Amino acid sequence: MKASRFHQNGNPDVLVYEEIETPKPKAGEVLIKIESVGVNYADTIRRRGDDYPDPSPVPFTLGIEVAGTIEELGEGVDNLAVGTRVFAIPGAGGYAQYISVPAAVVIPLPETIDFDTAAAILAHGLTAVIILQKAAKIQSGETILIEGAAGGLGLFAVQIAKIYGAVVIAAASTEEKRKMAADYGADFTVDYTQPDWAQKVREFTDGKGVDVVWETTGGDVVNQALDALAIFGRMIYLGQSSGQSAAIDPWRLTASSHTITGVYINNYASDPELIGAAIQELIGYIMTGKVKVEVGHVLPLSKASEAHKLLENRKNIGKVVLKPWAD
Repeated sequence: MKASRFHQNGNPDVLVYEEIETPKPKAGEVLIKIESVGVNYADTIRRRGDDYPDPSPVPFTLGIEVAGTIEELGEGVDNLAVGTRVFAIPGAGGYAQYISVPAAVVIPLPETIDFDTAAAILAHGLTAVIILQKAAKIQSGETILIEGAAGGLGLFAVQIAKIYGAVVIAAASTEEKRKMAADYGADFTVDYTQPDWAQKVREFTDGKGVDVVWETTGGDVVNQALDALAIFGRMIYLGQSSGQSAAIDPWRLTASSHTITGVYINNYASDPELIGAAIQELIGYIMTGKVKVEVGHVLPLSKASEAHKLLENRKNIGKVVLKPWAD
């Protein structure tokens, strides 16, 4: 089978499209013929060799979330059938034409949801639902600032925060992205590449500041976002897409009773009831049209390096999806 993987860390061009052995499902596993795989910013972090909670031993095949059909059943799997349309979060290995995964992580896919949409749902949609509920603890009537609001994760966060009754301020770097976030429900938008953006956020909130900051950028933006945070406000730290860390003076947290909560979504995977409930909630929103899924770019798997460049250069709007069987 064909796969895209890296044998050394580096820029997007280290991704090699090559022939590797097709896996065989072990006991309790299923083999999925992958039709679509979602690209996530975490993929670029692992490819570069930046700090990441899980190891990425080379040669390493990226790909957190996949959608396709069951090709083969491993021994003992009797609750699924060959040919069933499914999606799953294997955590890695999705940049390939086939993947073998535990049957327990496989979810049957409703006929009304196509493969590209399915590959865009799980990692970002689940992250948005779980983090807004469990880490941000967002309440109806509160105000949330969402950075990277026009990306795959950001658009889910905007829509679901609105469903939960929040006032949403979307931060994005271009007029096109800010318009997209507004079209998806954001109440206000701000250009967080401008030096006075935190003051503009305070103006949107009559000087109070926001109750929650959805922080994904890192670097100087972190302290600027703290300037936009209300007394008793919560910052949810999901990552640093800029590739830059941040130095935070603990005293400034004390003075305004701010809290910062770091989030790694895989830490919630040990709670199957939480994951199951979040998936059902998310699918319900999509099936009823309350949440739209924006697939911005669809590329062949052989162009995985181009997909990474889109994310790292902030050229994507919505989700980037790779097609393992496309020319």
